[in-house]
Amino acid sequence: MTSTLSDDVSDVQKLDGTVGDAAPAAAADSPFRRFVFEFVESPVATAALVVLALIIVLAAIAPLITPQNPYDLGQVDVLDSRLPPGEVSMSTGMTFWLGTDGAGRDLLSAILYGLRISLAVGVASGFLAMAIGSAIGLIAAYAGGRVETLIMRLVDLQLSFPAILIALMLVAVLGKGVDKIIIALVAVQWAYYARTVRGSALVERQKEYVEAARCLGLSHGRIVFRHILPNCLPPLIVVVTVQTAHAIALEATLSFLGVGLPQTEPSLGLLIANGFNYMLSGKYWISTFPGIALLLTIMSINLVGDQLRDILNPRLQR
Repeated sequence: MTSTLSDDVSDVQKLDGTVGDAAPAAAADSPFRRFVFEFVESPVATAALVVLALIIVLAAIAPLITPQNPYDLGQVDVLDSRLPPGEVSMSTGMTFWLGTDGAGRDLLSAILYGLRISLAVGVASGFLAMAIGSAIGLIAAYAGGRVETLIMRLVDLQLSFPAILIALMLVAVLGKGVDKIIIALVAVQWAYYARTVRGSALVERQKEYVEAARCLGLSHGRIVFRHILPNCLPPLIVVVTVQTAHAIALEATLSFLGVGLPQTEPSLGLLIANGFNYMLSGKYWISTFPGIALLLTIMSINLVGDQLRDILNPRLQR
């Protein structure tokens, strides 16, 4: 009787579609879909993500869409220097939609190439600093004792100095170049990742799954990098976004001060510096348009990072 009744109930559920709808309902409520829904709840963050994606795409395909290669001195005519937006070149007939700088480079092309450098420097330095800082923070949290004390005092010493001061000192010693700036930015940023990961790892180290892994005889490296590290990723992702924007701003600052990239590479900071002396003479476009591009890039990254922080931080859940 009981089995017959249960069979009947199951048949009714199949006919009603309740059993078949359970799996799609679970799939529709997957963590990824919830993450996407929570992210798009903020129209500002969604717009910032769209702007950031557009900037990345334009920077990636810059050699295909720009009318001029600002690195190639053979394509640059000094007679076209400081032309206003919309002016046509007298030698080539090319229209400079954003004007030209003091060297005669098309600002639209120089900005897109400058974005390539800024994004490459920010992403490369951010991920290298994340790898180094995360490893150091995990070691400090898992080892504890004197090792943790020594590492965290080094972190405190690092964070006690202004980032721009350390970067200026390192670039002055290493010299100009993209690789030199990346090294300087990694040296500046690793401490932020180390402190963040160490705080999260201290919480994870006290949980039962770590003790169970130790009882199973797993190696320390496997426990740290295969079990503790994945649970430290949410705050780490937020720090990556914030520090990437900070790295882009710091690279632009170094280039603006003349100690970053060489004159032959159109960094955004260098483009702003080239037009700084012309701001009061009416040639606003040389500094204004690169400054707007830099501002949009940094603001979009920060807004996306703020939304990620609100989503990934359990204490800020609405």
